[in-house]
Amino acid sequence: MAASFALTLAFAVFTLLLPAAAGAEKIKVVTTTSDLRSLVELVGGARVEAAHLAAPSQDTEVYEPRPQDLQKLRNADMVIKIGLDYDLWIDTLLKNITNADLRRGGKGYLDASTGVALLEMRATGFAPPVGHSHGAGNPHYWLDPVNAEIITGGIMEALDRLDPANAKLYEGNRAAFLRQLKTKIDAWKTRLAPFSGRPVVAYHNSWPYFARRFRLNIIDYIELKPGIPASPSHLAGLVKKMKQAGVKVIIKQPFEPEQIPKMLADKTGAIVVSLAPSVGSVPQAGDYLSLFDYNINALAAAFAANL
Repeated sequence: MAASFALTLAFAVFTLLLPAAAGAEKIKVVTTTSDLRSLVELVGGARVEAAHLAAPSQDTEVYEPRPQDLQKLRNADMVIKIGLDYDLWIDTLLKNITNADLRRGGKGYLDASTGVALLEMRATGFAPPVGHSHGAGNPHYWLDPVNAEIITGGIMEALDRLDPANAKLYEGNRAAFLRQLKTKIDAWKTRLAPFSGRPVVAYHNSWPYFARRFRLNIIDYIELKPGIPASPSHLAGLVKKMKQAGVKVIIKQPFEPEQIPKMLADKTGAIVVSLAPSVGSVPQAGDYLSLFDYNINALAAAFAANL
């Protein structure tokens, strides 16, 4: 009888522990970019195991998926994309995944652009796009830190769907992040306030959300269109335009060519500053908040050095 009681007790303990053990398994999240991964980790905390596909040291818009990306997706519980044609390649990969939850409309699928107020929305046509397609709206919306409130809201809701038992945890993590973010945004605005309205030129059209938030005036781009190299006539006109407007700063991304920005700087007296478009694209931008710390400080230093 004692043996029977011991066996019953052991079974009861095992039954009680089973849900806790199952609940301890982390949610595997695959994002297209390092920025989304950073925000997932801020909301999900220790409950998520996150990975991103496109390296931040290259242009995500022209990323070519690798075989190991497909394997990551096959093991995933959730996939998160930037959307707006920025990472169309993820949809091609997902066609090869049998998990219906990871397809559009599934509980493990999230387009992070949902709910974001978009800039540069244009009517789309039937002709194939030239260069990078920004027809559905400019996709670089994460570079306005205020949009992180919307992005993390979508992430929190997606995690709640998969793991409702920890909904309060995700809500608390997000709330703590948003409090820190608000303090940071106030400090970033103060840092750039002396340079409000200053004209700048950028290499690629990655910065309208950033410019709107921090009151920069991007008067033109080195590329003719997103992804289309500049022509000699465009560059000649750009030199004239920069001199007339008094442009003192040219913005480029680390993976963009240096030759043309340097030529423009030599002809106009401007300074070339390399800003990080994504978490990890420079060593100092190790997470979402330090991405803006780096960019704000680099930009303020460039303005101050060339008053």
